[in-house]
Amino acid sequence: MYRKEIFHFHEGKPLKVIVRNYQKSDFEELIQIQRESFPPPFPSELWWNEEQLTNHVTLFPEGALCLEVEGEIAGSMTGLLVPFDPKHPKHTWEEITDNGYIRNHEPNGNTLYVVDICIRPSYRNHKLGKVLMDSMYDVVVHKGLERLLGGGRMPGYHKLASEMTPEEYLQKVLSGEVRDPVISFLLMCGRTPVTLVENYLADEESHNFGVLMEWRNPFKQQ
Repeated sequence: MYRKEIFHFHEGKPLKVIVRNYQKSDFEELIQIQRESFPPPFPSELWWNEEQLTNHVTLFPEGALCLEVEGEIAGSMTGLLVPFDPKHPKHTWEEITDNGYIRNHEPNGNTLYVVDICIRPSYRNHKLGKVLMDSMYDVVVHKGLERLLGGGRMPGYHKLASEMTPEEYLQKVLSGEVRDPVISFLLMCGRTPVTLVENYLADEESHNFGVLMEWRNPFKQQ
């Protein structure tokens, strides 16, 4: 099982941070974080539910991580293993994550796929998402997997959709001409684009596009 204790600095102050596997006793708090992160009119049926969380800690507990800041859960990240073929990369979020239930988790899969990453709103200026991402990279290396993979939203695209295609928008983000809240964050975490996916998930801001982005295990032959 995974447990990491570090000091993370926010505004010059060191804060004790623990990243660990979440458990059944954490479910109520994890669902509360979903409520805070996705308030109405976001549909409550899309928050994590106990069946999904139970599957996470039962089917692939190594991929169920939460982060505590001085004793309070500040966020979580969830993954599953899939057999990914780079020659056929396109899929939807619902297909590859079993709509968040991960019943399609493949113990012998070569890729850790990110189901979700969520930081409590009160901690979103603490740069804790990268701490969780780095921790999931640890899991990739520990298990000898080829990569971490996941689809990133393009929430800034809707502001420029009348001026450029999704492909052009992505290139401008990669060149630094445009900053996207999600894609730029993933780039800063060491992720690199694999392909743009149409209808990856229902998301008006992204016009339903997602960018499949990976982090390759540096200890595996490329």
